[in-house]
Amino acid sequence: MSTVATPAETAQAPVSLTDEQLSRLDVPGPRYTSYPTADRFVEAFGSEQYRQALRQRAVGARVGGVPPLSLYVHIPFCESVCYYCACNKIITKHKSRGREYLYWLEREIDMHRAELGSSQPVSQLHFGGGSPTFLADDELADLMKLLRGAFRVLPGAELSIEVDPRTANRDRLRHLADIGFNRVSFGVQDFDPDVQAAVHRVQSFEMVQELVAEARALRFESINADLIYGLPKQTPESFRRTIAQVAQLRPSRIALYAYAHLPERFKPQRRIHAAELPRGEQRVRMLGDAIAGFIGNGYVYIGMDHFALPGDGLAVARRQGRLHRNFQGYTTQPDCDLVALGVSSIGRIGATYSQNAKTLEDYQDALAQGRFPVVRGLALTRDDLLRRAVIMALMCQGRVEFESVELAHLVKVPEVFAAELAQLRQLQQMGLVEVDEREVQVTATGWYFIRAIAMVFDRHLQSDRVRERFSRII
Repeated sequence: MSTVATPAETAQAPVSLTDEQLSRLDVPGPRYTSYPTADRFVEAFGSEQYRQALRQRAVGARVGGVPPLSLYVHIPFCESVCYYCACNKIITKHKSRGREYLYWLEREIDMHRAELGSSQPVSQLHFGGGSPTFLADDELADLMKLLRGAFRVLPGAELSIEVDPRTANRDRLRHLADIGFNRVSFGVQDFDPDVQAAVHRVQSFEMVQELVAEARALRFESINADLIYGLPKQTPESFRRTIAQVAQLRPSRIALYAYAHLPERFKPQRRIHAAELPRGEQRVRMLGDAIAGFIGNGYVYIGMDHFALPGDGLAVARRQGRLHRNFQGYTTQPDCDLVALGVSSIGRIGATYSQNAKTLEDYQDALAQGRFPVVRGLALTRDDLLRRAVIMALMCQGRVEFESVELAHLVKVPEVFAAELAQLRQLQQMGLVEVDEREVQVTATGWYFIRAIAMVFDRHLQSDRVRERFSRII
């Protein structure tokens, strides 16, 4: 049995699969930022169940038995629509809506402080959207003050924010640094003018280049760039140019996402012409070119959709086997509770997941009545916890060691997962995994299709063949 594929091996490994095999793998599937996935949440888990989970954490905190928290704040507003976007968002140019939203966020924050106390340690904070930089400078400062008053933000905590380059300049970046943010993420997606026009998000390379240089001069600890492959009018040739331009910018981290074309679920995507989308084999080539291109420029391939420079914390965590995955993707933070604030936010407390109301009206109505705005969630079963451990080991380490799973969950892997291991034989024949009596390992080619490998262990998905709600793997 060889060791798990290294990033360098992954970069050199050709995808030598037949058209029939690629067709078999080109199916919808989850990204596994959680297991079970959010589509499994139920309305029976609501505000009171969430309150109980918070109280259990508070009890654990009093006896010193809980790790620091992670916080996520969703800012849903955008000034213009990007046609590819599948995020929960509200398109508006009325800036006054930001201040009104802060009023409701304050109420939600206060409700958490009432249950948890104000001494809960926080080691990670992320502002997402929408566009968090829709908020004015003073509004962002006020929000940070609210959070610091309700939680104990630890020295060295990772404090990050998503930045729409069209809404930022040097002064704005300096303000973000002044109020405590030490990490920024720029939404790039693609630099090709035709692609940008096709998705209604026009921003020049020079604009982003200037912002990255300013962020570096302001000594942000980490600078991330988001890319998307599979967009309309993209070709392997055009995307290679974007790869080269992003490598020239030299961000600390790169997140590379596959576009999920689900126009029946996301109305803005109906403006995208399906005939202009690249085919499955072109998408595979784009992913392969990105992996080879970024690694060729000194980046570490973290897995599936993330790259990082060797000195970045994400690359260090991967080398040391400390990589984790949460609702924001790959992270250095250990398995920890996530308090999610704002419209549609998804959080995790203990062995539970929860999601806030998806509309501003429902969100505000719940808070006005003194209820947490949680409208659905899930209490994980013992089987869920076992399968989550296996799936996250595949997604983060590319390896499942049977002994560690057996010791942690008091099971016999060959017995509990007999059907799944039998299914893996097909993927083994395709060269995607290697399986023996001790472990499952992902091969270099298998990293391209890690979602398909993880899906084998998804009991919910195996019992439900209706998968069109997910993006396609390739």
